[in-house]
Amino acid sequence: MRLVIARCSVDYAGRLSAHLPLATRLLLVKADGSVLVHSDGGSYKPLNWMSPPAKLTVAEPDDAARAAGIEQVWTVQHGKTDDRLVVHLHEVLHDSTHELGVDPGLVKDGVEAHLQELLAEHVHTFGEGYTLVRREYPTAIGPVDLLLRDAKGASVAVEVKRRGEIDGVEQLTRYLELLNRDPLLAPVAGVFAAQEIKPQARVLATDRGIRCVTVDYDTLRGHDTSEHRLF
Repeated sequence: MRLVIARCSVDYAGRLSAHLPLATRLLLVKADGSVLVHSDGGSYKPLNWMSPPAKLTVAEPDDAARAAGIEQVWTVQHGKTDDRLVVHLHEVLHDSTHELGVDPGLVKDGVEAHLQELLAEHVHTFGEGYTLVRREYPTAIGPVDLLLRDAKGASVAVEVKRRGEIDGVEQLTRYLELLNRDPLLAPVAGVFAAQEIKPQARVLATDRGIRCVTVDYDTLRGHDTSEHRLF
C-alpha cells in the first residue's frame, strides 16, 4: 500500500462529475488498483475514490499547470468504463510504500459464526428452492459467508452479520463486484443477513440492489437438532 499526504485538488469524471478544491489530503493507493482520497475527518469513508480494476498513471504537469503550482498529475483510469479520477498534486508532504501481505479477513465472533452455520443448514430462510453451494466461498479479498443457488439456479452471495451496518453492505458490494466477473457465476445477487439491520445500512443495500433479511438467532437455534451439540 502506498500512502501519500499532499496538498491536492481532485476531479472525478465519468458517469458523474465531482470536484474537490485544493486542500491537504491522504491518498491511498492499494495493490488491487483502487485509489482512495481521505480527509482528516468523516470517519472511514473517503471523499472520493476509484474502485478496481484501475490503472494509475503519474505524469509531469504541462507549463500552464506548473505555473499554477502543480508538481504531479495523477490519472486513475477505470479498466472497464470511461470513469477517471484526476489528482493535481501541488505539494507532497509524505510518500511511503508498505507491504501488508495477505489479509486473513474479518474473524467472526462466536454468535456470528454460529449464525452463519445455522443459515447454511437452513437456506430455505432465504426462499423456497434455495440450495447451498459453499460456506466461506473464496475471493481475492476474502471469503463470502455463503454462496447459494436460488430456485432458478442463479447465484446468490450472502453476507452474515450479527448487527448489520454500512460497512457490512460495503463489504458485500466488493464481493459482488468480484464474483460478477466470473462468467460461471454471473449474475450474482446479494443478500445482507443480520439479526438487526441499521436503517442507513438498509437504505444503502436497497439502493445497490441488495436484499436485506433479518434473521432470528433463537428461532434458528430451535431448528438446530444436532444430537451432538452440548449447548
